Amino acid sequence: MVSAKTKVINPMGMHMRPAQLFIKEVTPFGCDVFINFNGKDINAKSIMNLMAACIKQGSEIEIKCDGDNEEACLKAAVALVESGLGE
Repeated sequence: MVSAKTKVINPMGMHMRPAQLFIKEVTPFGCDVFINFNGKDINAKSIMNLMAACIKQGSEIEIKCDGDNEEACLKAAVALVESGLGE
């Protein structure tokens, strides 16, 4: 398992569009992906779980990847969050 902390910078946080983009980015890697936010691990391949977490701008999150291609997945996920999740 690999993990990294980053900060959500896009103005609206992890609402539907960024959540969908995040899932689309990490799903092809085939590993399990979780976001730790407020002490809870959230399945980062579930749009409902991501939106229900209410991750807002400025929130610090930890992205965890476990399985095949975990390092590449983590690198892509962190880059996407730090780029503003497409916004």
